[in-house]
Amino acid sequence: MFKPTLAIVVPCYNEEEVLPETIRRLRELREQLIEEQLISSKSALLFVDDGSRDDTWKIIYKASLRHPEVKGLKLAHNAGHQNALLAGLFAAKRHADCLISIDADLQDDVAAIREFVQKFREGYDIVYGVRRRRDADTWFKRHTAQGFYRLMKAFGVDLVYNHADYRLMSRRAVDALEQFGEVNLFLRGIVPLLGFRSATVYYDRKERLAGKTKYPLKKMIAFALDGVTSFSVTPIRFISLVGFLSFAISLMFGAYFLFLKWAGHTETGWTSLITSIWLLGGLQLMALGLIGEYVGKIYKETKRRPRYIIDLDLWNWPLPQRLSPAAPPEEGGAAEWPRS
Repeated sequence: MFKPTLAIVVPCYNEEEVLPETIRRLRELREQLIEEQLISSKSALLFVDDGSRDDTWKIIYKASLRHPEVKGLKLAHNAGHQNALLAGLFAAKRHADCLISIDADLQDDVAAIREFVQKFREGYDIVYGVRRRRDADTWFKRHTAQGFYRLMKAFGVDLVYNHADYRLMSRRAVDALEQFGEVNLFLRGIVPLLGFRSATVYYDRKERLAGKTKYPLKKMIAFALDGVTSFSVTPIRFISLVGFLSFAISLMFGAYFLFLKWAGHTETGWTSLITSIWLLGGLQLMALGLIGEYVGKIYKETKRRPRYIIDLDLWNWPLPQRLSPAAPPEEGGAAEWPRS
């Protein structure tokens, strides 16, 4: 029976409060899947430190010393969730047949991983984790998220509804993903473009175990804007349509005012004049801002800067002698502690 080698990739940013419990649960799940002969004993957990400012990296490093199946990847600076996820996938694909990405807060139900693996063994290259409900979200977040999916669908972007970044991908799917060289990445839109055979697994999203969300309103808006502008030019076309409509309406009003002048019924219209100036001025600023967003993305793409820089890769880095769980490493020793 084929037992694939699984790599679970977990991007982490300031997750010291929740990370020990995350490592424990994922290790337990890995052992269960090995006992059930669903995955190989070579399967591993890869935690990617996305430039955290707390003790996230220390926790990952100590866990890698105690447990051979725990690996760590440290980025040199905060590259963002999507880039950290990519760094983990590209680093782990050399050692795995299939890879699963999951957030460190474990709001996504880890029990669904068992069904992910079963779908992979059935021949699916991509398995999407989709929420059954959004009960754990606030009213505002739930409705703005639903509005975002509807908006993306209206713009012609192929997204899996209620799917975040909890998914399984085969090695060849990750190889195909690596061919996408753009800097402005929106993985939820790119992965469906790969075209490989896919399946869906439904699960119930839970409350965050500890710590604070890494996606406040400001980041949510920026993420949604990146998604729209990375995959669709419909907003630009919409601005053009508004411009043509404004021009047509102005022609009609111009003809109407000329008629009033010829008929001798003209009156001073300060209110209508000011209103029209503010309206057109606002539309022009909105149009310039939207066009600037696209130009800014072109600017970033043309520079071709790396999406992330790896500081330490514990999967391929020669570790010192591993320690038992009862003997944590002494902090401060240069031979035992890589720079952070």
